[in-house]
Amino acid sequence: MTPQDRITRSHIAIMRSKEFCMFSGVLSVGDIEFSDKVPTAGTNGVNVVYNPEYIKDLSDKELNFLVLHEAIHKAFQHLHMWKKLFKKNPQVANMAADYIVNQNIKNADLNEDFAKMPQGGLYDIRFENWTTKQVFDKLLEENPNMQQQYQLDVHDWEGADKMSDDEVNEAKKKIDTALRQGEILRGKLGGNTHRGVDDILKPKINWREQLREYMNAVCRTKDKSSWRRPSRRYISQDIYMPSMIGESIGDIVLAIDTSGSIQQNEIQTFVSELIAICHDVQPRNVHLIYWDHDVQTVEKYDATTFDMIAKSTKPRGGGGTRVGSVNKYIQDNKLNPETAIIFTDGYVEEDWGGSWKHPTLWVVTSNQISPHGKTLSFEGE
Repeated sequence: MTPQDRITRSHIAIMRSKEFCMFSGVLSVGDIEFSDKVPTAGTNGVNVVYNPEYIKDLSDKELNFLVLHEAIHKAFQHLHMWKKLFKKNPQVANMAADYIVNQNIKNADLNEDFAKMPQGGLYDIRFENWTTKQVFDKLLEENPNMQQQYQLDVHDWEGADKMSDDEVNEAKKKIDTALRQGEILRGKLGGNTHRGVDDILKPKINWREQLREYMNAVCRTKDKSSWRRPSRRYISQDIYMPSMIGESIGDIVLAIDTSGSIQQNEIQTFVSELIAICHDVQPRNVHLIYWDHDVQTVEKYDATTFDMIAKSTKPRGGGGTRVGSVNKYIQDNKLNPETAIIFTDGYVEEDWGGSWKHPTLWVVTSNQISPHGKTLSFEGE
């Protein structure tokens, strides 16, 4: 059989497997290539490439494992979610992602009835139910100078980084749809729930609603709604709603992580929502802070210039991540905000910037939870 024939047969086998059929749709997302430019196989998070000579010597079970390995990298969006880890240490980032993928496959097929990990794949039982970031941190802690061990595949981080935001978002939508359809098929075939997929597909609470509820709660005791000044958010829809009025709303700090792991379109989506809310609650000033390892720039806006934020703001950053720099800036400049809203991936210092002396809302793009204030999960569009 040709390499293409073997891959096709493996795809069909996965579609018929009650334990792995939830990934069958993911297999059709992106292109498949065959090339000797990779030693085994690889992905950029969308497309997959296989070395024909390598897969020729694999058993059917080993090939099933390899195909699933690439599909799960895509399903978990490793190449787009963990760019920050790759930039910090590419060898360890590659290893951490592989440990997680291989753990998921082995957990679903303990007796290797369908898939068997090829020789040299990375697996460690202690990483059961860990996240990629937790494995990454542990590997670095144990051996700061660790060199990359043999892996089952290569990860095309550079190729993933070259993809536009539109391409990444389109791929995410296709993968999400494929996984949801795959879960329906898994249910019909009676397969076990896959923990990793279940985490991805669990219902998300609308972050916009949570953000608005939080802002209203902060302002509730200070202002009252009035029909005398309709909310500008709804006028364009010919809907008239009351806005908040009063003189007691103070300043708001909006601090955005620009360390490199957050996409520009995510920042734009978040800022646009905050602008709409500011029109309703009418804070005296908004201090817009861009930060990475330090505060990089601060922009100040008031009620007359909220509409200018989207066009005039200039995000700066790209270094490490130290949210304590924001806390220090607030204290050094003797700001006394009604609240600080911090947009970040959540991979900050262990103490999350120390003790915050004012109400703090963390809008986090990962599953991290701050010990300070309130945390909500940002899910983009």
